[in-house]
Amino acid sequence: MTTRIVGVIGGSGLYEMDGLVDRGEHRVSTTFGDPSDVVIAGTLGETRLLFLPRHGRGHRIPPHRINYRANLLALKQLGAEQVISISAVGSMQEDIHPGDVVLVDQFIDRTRSRPTTYFDDDGVVAHVEFADPIDAALQDALYRAALEVGVRARRGGTYVCIEGPQFSTRAESDLYRSWGTTVIGMTNLPEARLAREAELPYATVALVTDYDCWRREEAAVSVDAVLAVLKKNVGTAQAMLRAVASKIPDPAQSPATNAMRHALITPPSHISAAAKEKLAALIGRHLS
Repeated sequence: MTTRIVGVIGGSGLYEMDGLVDRGEHRVSTTFGDPSDVVIAGTLGETRLLFLPRHGRGHRIPPHRINYRANLLALKQLGAEQVISISAVGSMQEDIHPGDVVLVDQFIDRTRSRPTTYFDDDGVVAHVEFADPIDAALQDALYRAALEVGVRARRGGTYVCIEGPQFSTRAESDLYRSWGTTVIGMTNLPEARLAREAELPYATVALVTDYDCWRREEAAVSVDAVLAVLKKNVGTAQAMLRAVASKIPDPAQSPATNAMRHALITPPSHISAAAKEKLAALIGRHLS
């Protein structure tokens, strides 16, 4: 049986789970800088998991300062074939409660100051297809895993990603609800965009911690309230990862795996040697 290699971006405690064997740590550097922390690797059955604490161990890096480009590229360099993102979110709907899981399939980007592409200032232009940012097969595997472990899960929904680190105003929260959004968070964009440019199938497990501030009968969002639910959600995420390890789909069947094949606009003859070296892990195989 083929061993699947899956990157898992999330909190710093996810890798402390039963059944994880052959553990090891990898310190990685990329041409876009260093990732948030060392990558902790371990094996569950036939699946190798590469855990990257998004905010660094000890939650040291705010959402707008995370080096998302280095995070995704570090996982790719270590052999990740697809990525599961574990993320804390606020609910934008009455029927989605703290403790629930939402497997979103769309995003709205409200960030302002983050690099959103690998193709920025190196004289290389690329336009990847991004209509469906979530890999359907990976999402399906996660949904089946949630049902298997008895998690209350919703399949489908829209994640609005705000800049942070502040929570929303009530006016903003009401606006996002009027758009039909499902959950709100601060990290999954540009993460999903960069995963597509890195040709990594990507799926989000959105763990609901609160109702944001639109729900007037609830107290306004507080860090203490979020952290209390977040601690409970760590167990949910670990259970889902154990269950999904035996269900990981073949990444070769995902459109994301060859996303760059027809995305490069700049002819190889016009790409400098320095740019080719910097972007080798992303486009090297498409330049021959």
